[in-house]
Amino acid sequence: MATRVITYGTFDMFHEGHRRLLERARELGDHLTVGVTSEDYDATRGKLNVQEGLMQRIEGVRRSGLADEIIVEEYEGQKLHDVQSRDIDTFAIGSDWLGKFDYLNPFCDVVYLDRTKGISSTDLRAERHGTVRIGVIGSGRIAARFVPESRFVSGVSVDVVYSPNPANAARFAATHELDRACGSVEELFALVDAVYIASPHGTHAELVRAAIAAGKHVLCEKPLALTKAEAVELFALAAEAKVVLMEAIKTAYAPGFRRMLAVAQGGSIGQLVSIDATFTKLIPSGREHVAPEGGAISELASYVLLPFVKLFGTEPVEVRTTSLKPPGSEVEVFSKIDLTYPNGVGTARVGIGVKAEGELVIGGTEGYLYVPAPWWLTDYFELRYEDPGKRERYYVKFARDGLRYEIGEFAAVIRAGALASYMLRPEESIGLAGMIEAARSQDRYFGVE
Repeated sequence: MATRVITYGTFDMFHEGHRRLLERARELGDHLTVGVTSEDYDATRGKLNVQEGLMQRIEGVRRSGLADEIIVEEYEGQKLHDVQSRDIDTFAIGSDWLGKFDYLNPFCDVVYLDRTKGISSTDLRAERHGTVRIGVIGSGRIAARFVPESRFVSGVSVDVVYSPNPANAARFAATHELDRACGSVEELFALVDAVYIASPHGTHAELVRAAIAAGKHVLCEKPLALTKAEAVELFALAAEAKVVLMEAIKTAYAPGFRRMLAVAQGGSIGQLVSIDATFTKLIPSGREHVAPEGGAISELASYVLLPFVKLFGTEPVEVRTTSLKPPGSEVEVFSKIDLTYPNGVGTARVGIGVKAEGELVIGGTEGYLYVPAPWWLTDYFELRYEDPGKRERYYVKFARDGLRYEIGEFAAVIRAGALASYMLRPEESIGLAGMIEAARSQDRYFGVE
């Protein structure tokens, strides 16, 4: 009796990596069914920047000659239906999804196929649409989320990493199945078109300068810079070199946050007058507690100040900060930043040693907009009015960690030949740096003996 195998994928711009995966899947049995995701399903699962339509992608799989049958994957949960209805013996999928489909084990064998390294950076996409090859600088928590998120963005390849600690870099490369752990940033620069900088805050500016000097596009974790002058310098260097420099504040690129801004700016709650934003998380130890770059403001203020920059502008009349700095602590662990604008006021709260409700409230003359915690991962918000019966609710998908949105926009700007994104303009990042600098420069503490 024939052994039946099934596998799934988007198969955008069918390339050698896809072929090798299908070859390995086919070796597992006698009959291979290939499921190709529909446009609607790709959208619901957060797959971004897909270049080809469904029929083109199906044709790519068909031309490979490796599929005995091709089906369309249209909805969440279809895999279980297909396994059962088609008497599948083996379910095969790339190792990017390790553990994700173990729930199918009672129904068939589940096999995770090792990723084919070094293919996607030189495949058909690079020839026809231009794959953006991104190297990762840093091997910490955020970098570890970046790599799997990048695989949801079509036309992006992440294959190399650099860390000043070679052991960490090697471990990171092995964990994420990357081609290489580079021994220097220069080695990494030679292999990529762009870099993602996820190193400690104090190293950002130096690494951005080096990448720009090497002619590489840069996506840099927040905060891009801790002073306004440094941010101005970095964007000037990028403009002169004609490379993209973007600050990786994932909220700015998320569909829900952008939808919320559009609703707020559309007059639904009248004239905007106030903003209250809070983001706290408990971080018991680590670089966040080490001076001079650590502290609640440098770690989290980029998020809570983002709504102010987008809705009220980059130049507040006054920034006044009050912070909690416990005895023995090198840095503030909670801060309240009060901002005054010509036509609005607000408060931004951040904490790494204090926990508070992480909500966003935008007040207007006719109502207010409410985003529940965690508002920086916006997938739901409400318009509320004096009359409770007028309340309006909005739901917008936020996929996984959300880093795919900034990666997708970064790649789109590069491919378009532009130098900036409207989602977070250079002047807005510069404004954020200035506001963070002003907030950190004040020594107003409470609760200190």
